[in-house]
Amino acid sequence: MSSINVTTWSLEQTAPADLLPASAPDGDVRIVRAEVPSPEFSRFLYASAGGDILWTDRLPWTYARWQEVLDRPGTETWVAYDRGTPAGYVELHAQDDGVVEIAYFGLLPAFRGRRIGGHLLSFGTARAWDLAERWPGLAGTKRVWLHTCSKDGEHAMDNYRRRGFRLFDTKVAQEEEATAPGPWPGAHTV
Repeated sequence: MSSINVTTWSLEQTAPADLLPASAPDGDVRIVRAEVPSPEFSRFLYASAGGDILWTDRLPWTYARWQEVLDRPGTETWVAYDRGTPAGYVELHAQDDGVVEIAYFGLLPAFRGRRIGGHLLSFGTARAWDLAERWPGLAGTKRVWLHTCSKDGEHAMDNYRRRGFRLFDTKVAQEEEATAPGPWPGAHTV
């Protein structure tokens, strides 16, 4: 199997004032927290948003592994709906000492290019900054960070920077070349 170079960029905000929000898109787009941890729904979001851009790390996870991650204190999933249909999501993970990672952020392919992504990222980042308000016992957020890579969507890095994220680390590694699995085994998106 052949390998490819994959560049991973880590970005951060260190104060709530760093967030540069995008305007809301036209139409009926709502963002709602999935308050009941659901491995089935989270796997659907992960596979649907990342199936065409090589998100594969979580695909082999068992139901129990999904539940374990979703049940961690300070883990939240926020879902954007366009006229009632899931359009994308952002998954937040509280870490030590007031650090919150935007672990996943993505849109389903049919909803890309419609200004939903900037709005969802703005909303999700704001929820990362006020995460401790919803989780008694967690330290107040002092830093929000995320990573993206050269396999992610072509507009990902621009969106992160427009929202006020600053680059703090870059790594290049060899990975085995893979075929995007699509949202389910055997499916390929156009």
